[in-house]
Amino acid sequence: MADRIRGSIGEEARTYAYILLYIALSSGQIFFNKWVLSSKEINFPYPLGLTLLHMVFSSVVCFILCKVLKLMKVEEGMTTEIYVQSVVPIGAMFAMTLWLGNTAYLYISVSFAQMLKAIMPVAVFLLGAMAGLEVMSCRMLLIMSVISFGVLVASYGEINVNWIGVVYQMGGVVGEALRLIFMEILVKRKGLKLNPISVMYYVSPFSALCLFIPWIFLEKPKMDEASWSFQPLTLALNSLCTFALNLSVFLVISHTSALTIRVAGVVKDWVVVLLSAALFADTKLTVINLLGYGIAIAGVAAYNNFKLKKETYRPISDETQEDEMSTTVTLIPQKTDT
Repeated sequence: MADRIRGSIGEEARTYAYILLYIALSSGQIFFNKWVLSSKEINFPYPLGLTLLHMVFSSVVCFILCKVLKLMKVEEGMTTEIYVQSVVPIGAMFAMTLWLGNTAYLYISVSFAQMLKAIMPVAVFLLGAMAGLEVMSCRMLLIMSVISFGVLVASYGEINVNWIGVVYQMGGVVGEALRLIFMEILVKRKGLKLNPISVMYYVSPFSALCLFIPWIFLEKPKMDEASWSFQPLTLALNSLCTFALNLSVFLVISHTSALTIRVAGVVKDWVVVLLSAALFADTKLTVINLLGYGIAIAGVAAYNNFKLKKETYRPISDETQEDEMSTTVTLIPQKTDT
């Protein structure tokens, strides 16, 4: 009995450690990206190039782990048709999300970017409804209204609003929402179940390709002309943190559930918003900022609770499929956090 209690306590402690690791890595990756992109010491204001580096690094590491060392298994069942119809649009939207999200850091503060991200459930729901994956209801419309109102209040309270940065960030939100919709279609309509490592293995190479093409035309000429020093250690560490973040998501979901990672994500968002005020000179929080963000987060919490109840009352077969979808969907957004 004593051994069982000790084992239970140990497992609980390990789970909390994984959650804390995820929050630390996710928050740290956001700050790390901001520092690399905006720091005069690093002098690397190339969000497209940085995101491309992340995707190439993830592709290489996934290939080594899965095919060379065979430490991780890639799920079978991927066909050319599924890859073209599902993985290709997912990879394209993922590339768009990371590119635009990282670019936004050049124009707006980290905290304001996080506040704008709170609109994500609204974008996912509206696009999902258009795709026939969500059903309009009075309750959902109320929740969406609360989130939207909160984001508007937070934006009104922002002292230095740069609309170029807002456009980039909202473009990233739309890209992420589309990616999640494609993820759900991949699982529900194609019947393919993938763990997070498999998603990285399939999606990262195509995302890298999608980033490489615009990088050649948009950023490579600037990098050729500008005087900047390549810092391999810093950029390699930044890419490694990105990959470690994805692994931490895998660990949290393996020991808890997709809902836990959503709740942890909300905690992480607050950590990022509050810490950014202390770490970056361009971040100045106001009472209106925090009030609006609090309203938006309350709406996000209501949305997560609604989705949880909806999953609870589903037939077992559907619930299993949804859990698998949630596991896959959660991997990349917190991801390579932008």
